[in-house]
Amino acid sequence: MTKGTVSGVVSNMVTLRVDGPVQQGEICYIKTGGDRLMAEVIKVVGQDAYVQVFESTRGLKVGSEAEFTGHMLEIQLGPGMLSHNYDGLQNDLDKMEGVFLKRGEYTNPLDEERLWDFTPIVQLGDKVQESDWLGEVEENHQPLKIMAPFQLKGTATVKYIAPAGQYKIHDMIAMLETEQGEQIKVDMVQHWPVKFAMTNYTEKPRPFKLLETGVRTIDTFNPIVEGGTGFIPGPFGTGKTVLQHAISKQAEADIVIIAACGERANEVVEIFTEFPELIDPHTGRKLMERTIIIANTSNMPVAAREASVYTAMTMAEYYRSMGLRVLLMADSTSRWAQALREMSNRMEELPGPDAFPMDLGALISNFYGRAGYVYLRNGKVGSVTFLGTVSPAGGNLKEPVTENTKKVARCFYGLEQDRADKKRYPAVNPIDSYSKYLEYPEFAEYIKNHINDRWIPKVLALKTRMQRGKEIAEQINILGDDGVPVEYHVTFWKSEVIDFVILQQDAFDEIDAVTPLSRQEEILDLVTDICEHDFAFDNFLDVVDFFKKLINVCKQMNYSAYQSEQYNSYVQQIKDMIK
Repeated sequence: MTKGTVSGVVSNMVTLRVDGPVQQGEICYIKTGGDRLMAEVIKVVGQDAYVQVFESTRGLKVGSEAEFTGHMLEIQLGPGMLSHNYDGLQNDLDKMEGVFLKRGEYTNPLDEERLWDFTPIVQLGDKVQESDWLGEVEENHQPLKIMAPFQLKGTATVKYIAPAGQYKIHDMIAMLETEQGEQIKVDMVQHWPVKFAMTNYTEKPRPFKLLETGVRTIDTFNPIVEGGTGFIPGPFGTGKTVLQHAISKQAEADIVIIAACGERANEVVEIFTEFPELIDPHTGRKLMERTIIIANTSNMPVAAREASVYTAMTMAEYYRSMGLRVLLMADSTSRWAQALREMSNRMEELPGPDAFPMDLGALISNFYGRAGYVYLRNGKVGSVTFLGTVSPAGGNLKEPVTENTKKVARCFYGLEQDRADKKRYPAVNPIDSYSKYLEYPEFAEYIKNHINDRWIPKVLALKTRMQRGKEIAEQINILGDDGVPVEYHVTFWKSEVIDFVILQQDAFDEIDAVTPLSRQEEILDLVTDICEHDFAFDNFLDVVDFFKKLINVCKQMNYSAYQSEQYNSYVQQIKDMIK
């Protein structure tokens, strides 16, 4: 085992003089007083290893000893992770005493004493490969698969499989024999390095299946797909967290993972207190039953903040290997990028724009590339849908993190301060936001088969009307109400109908908070009929009066239970008004 001695300390960057081989990314433990501080090798120069410590280095002295483990930063994957709160190193925060984490204290992320009802899937003599399903357990009403080790090379034969019964996570549930005759004991726990993508699938096609979120401005205007990627930039106070909560609660996903990377402590507390209270509309039980939270506050060391998003993504890939649909939400990737910048600066690397690393674009691209829709070896499918938020300084969407994320994320939901100030929530800018999946022929084919072939053309037409309405609004502001033709006022108010009826949604209203796809389809058809109708008015005052009444009826329709007597009466009123 390679050992090292501390020869320099600069904040969380520690230089070690080593007596043997070490590799970049390897984990070591530095002894200081009664603590063992965990650190990761980020640079090796000759006999000097530069390590980034995951803890505070206060009191660390030159001459302190370190031991290298020979493996990279890994997490334990197995039953018992759902409904838990972890930090970026997978320490179980629920087992920690007090408000702050104690330095050098690490907890076991899994319950080693709990018994699980195991049901075998394979039989003696079956041939298996890495991550093939061996058996099944149930956690919080969710069936989870016990898999062959991810590190398994080639094909192995099942020599023993445990009968159905109750077992602990470290009990042997299978014995595999490799082609070389090596015997491998398998339990319910997997170990996987967080910075390596799992490639245990046969194919990763371009995603095409609509991910229904119940949020109209997403599903109708800028849809995201299962296995797709998107990001939500916006200044402070524009509703990023509320929008994330709505998507997490309503999206058609089996598992939800929240990565709070470098968030302020009060925001993390909000997540810990609000999420356990959210009701899952799909099951009627607590949403937390199928949720995992990874939290690192902004006052934690830089390396821990950097690790949190990788830990969350590895967990998501693990559940995807079981054929599950996973929704991963990261808040915020800007703090992750800032952690990368701190590490880069301490290593004295050549800085890029705004002092971010020169390879920031590649790092963001590689991370977003780990999401996706995949076909497993047994013919089943799994997906990781990734949505990250970006917190640009001063709301500047031209800064490096936003610009580099735009290049790789397929959906862009730009939150606008002006819409938030006008209380038009969700404050997603309908002009600047986009979904590139609307351009995919695979997605168009899916929409044609599952909704109708006129859906996408109608959406594109409404987007054009929103753009035209914005242009006319600017002319009216400059020339005055009497300075533009009455037809211009009609066009503007048609865009306002689109805004009020489709784009605006009350996340706290019991009915309006979630809009099923069938209801969205009917609303889209209704608004399209309004926009295509030729109205005749004598003056702009008549236009304003008519459309304000029309919008009010439409809003009441949104607050009415779908296909109820009240809902149908509002729909009929709207149809009568536009005759």
